[in-house]
Amino acid sequence: MSVSNNRDSFGSKFGIIAAAAGSAVGLGNIWKFPYITGQNGGGAFLLIYLLFVFLLGIPVMISEFSIGRRGQRNVFGSFKAISPGTPWYFVGIMGVVAAFVILSFYSAVAGWTLEYIVKSVTIGFGNQSTQQLGDAFQNFLVHPIRPIIWQLVFMTITAYIVIGGIKNGIEKYSKFLMPLLVFFLLVLCVRSITLPNASKGLAFLFKPDFSKVTIKTVLFAMGQAFFSLSLGMGALITYASYFRKTDNLGRTALNVSLADTFIAVLAGVVIFPAVFAFNIEPTAGPSLVFITLPEIFSHIPMGNLFGLIFFILLAVAALTSTVSVLEVVVAYFSEELRINRLKATILASVSISVLGVLASLSFGPLSDIKLSGKTIFDMLDFLASNILLPLGGMLIVIFVGWYLNKSTLFDEVSNGGELKAGYFPIYRFIVRFIAPLAIAAIFIYSVFYGSLG
Repeated sequence: MSVSNNRDSFGSKFGIIAAAAGSAVGLGNIWKFPYITGQNGGGAFLLIYLLFVFLLGIPVMISEFSIGRRGQRNVFGSFKAISPGTPWYFVGIMGVVAAFVILSFYSAVAGWTLEYIVKSVTIGFGNQSTQQLGDAFQNFLVHPIRPIIWQLVFMTITAYIVIGGIKNGIEKYSKFLMPLLVFFLLVLCVRSITLPNASKGLAFLFKPDFSKVTIKTVLFAMGQAFFSLSLGMGALITYASYFRKTDNLGRTALNVSLADTFIAVLAGVVIFPAVFAFNIEPTAGPSLVFITLPEIFSHIPMGNLFGLIFFILLAVAALTSTVSVLEVVVAYFSEELRINRLKATILASVSISVLGVLASLSFGPLSDIKLSGKTIFDMLDFLASNILLPLGGMLIVIFVGWYLNKSTLFDEVSNGGELKAGYFPIYRFIVRFIAPLAIAAIFIYSVFYGSLG
């Protein structure tokens, strides 16, 4: 079933965790998770979220790991290898398409972080009002050239890492980038909690307010647990195809999930004490990161330095994700088209960038081009987040829970019987009965009411 005896692989347990956690940790961990937590009961939401990480996220992650390591190929090839002569390979195609679409618009947002790194070093954020900062951000978005340049620079950096392969590219840089990300987060945490009235921000984030917990809160926690861990897009299946047969899949899934949650919570500790210290209303998304926080940086000593650290942090978080998503497409091109990694990476990067440029221009010159009332950027986001990811995740758990032979699954989870894997009966029950229903709920809600992730 292995595509090649000398296929590249990860060289260490830390490398695996750093790469897989890097895939899971992205821009959403920094700006979206803290806001959703605060708006949905703070500590109460955190408890519900952690419950779903263990109940839904980790079982689905183990399932993706099992498919990837069993197939020893790209996401499409793995399904084809495990289920020959069946239509299940279509799930793999969905994974490749999802990765392609996600990276096209995600790389645009990632490029914005580079613009603000340069801005931190050059003009800084001092002596600017919220209106001026908002106008500056809007002027940047609608500019026909600058966002595209930064987007292409970011894609070039991503491609450079992926060209190096698994051990000498993705693993090598993940082992450096992930500790760097945590270090920058801790530096910013210390600065944030020493601001006046920081305790109000911490209370907003951590104090349980069960009065805010509704059915919608539960669905948000469920969706956040799913989307935050990079499930359903083929990235973890692709990474797992490079795992060694001795790697413990259950423990790896647990470690990756804990690392992802830890980083998201740290981001909340960075953001909310600072927001509350200056009596600024916390808002989700780009306005928080590119307008509200720069305003805060303009009011604190050495603000430009901390702004620089923050936007480097954002860029690193984005980079660890873009690398994993690009690898999904590169592995597919390389193994299915039978071309070398260099050519596969160039082909994938250029084709994704073409769609990405259209997404970026939808804020400016192409803003009038809309489909069902959505710009190109918004439509790509909706297609990936609301359709492809939850649908892909649901089909993955159905495949593992109902198609894959029980003994085959146990063989993979237990490393051929070398590990006890006492959790296996509970894990399989969740994958067969609970996970499909939970993901179906996420899917239905996201299609009709908007993305939960």
